[in-house]
Amino acid sequence: MDYQRLTIRGISYSQTQSGAYALLLEHEETNVKLPVVIGNFEAQAISLGLEKDIHPPRPLTHDLFSKFVRSANYSLASVIIYQILDGVFFSNLNFKNNETGDELILDARTSDAVAMAVRFDAPIFTTPQVLSEAGILLELEEPTPAQEDIDAVMEGDLAMVPLEGLQKLLDEAVKDEDFDAALELQKEIKRRNRKIE
Repeated sequence: MDYQRLTIRGISYSQTQSGAYALLLEHEETNVKLPVVIGNFEAQAISLGLEKDIHPPRPLTHDLFSKFVRSANYSLASVIIYQILDGVFFSNLNFKNNETGDELILDARTSDAVAMAVRFDAPIFTTPQVLSEAGILLELEEPTPAQEDIDAVMEGDLAMVPLEGLQKLLDEAVKDEDFDAALELQKEIKRRNRKIE
């Protein structure tokens, strides 16, 4: 399989889902962004894993599991985001035994997989299919509409907006880190493109 490597670009508060955050992953070569909606605790676990200098007084769940993995003489070789189904990402944790080289693959929520990856400095990969289905390409050169325009369109009927207008709104939604709106806009664009083909 031709896996595509992703890097973590940030975590932002979701503007449309209360208590949710958007984890923004980016394909290194094409700059295609992959937004993953995660919960508050998952966002905190990833953020603490990224901040190597901050150590909570008691180990959190991901820290505890990381310590167990190391104690069992395994390391996390990689994380693979291998599927998206009905807006839900599916991931695998790929462990390797440091002595025997045996591999162990565990299914995991993507948020948990990324939280583990930052603790092991393990690479995160996805498939070209996941990138094409859920990835968003941000082009900042063209002037884009205001956030009020995006909000108004999202409350109305997307079918009434021309394809070119949808693309501009999508670019603006990603720029403003409104990934929920971006996903809806992208679904409408892909639905129309399928009809054209």
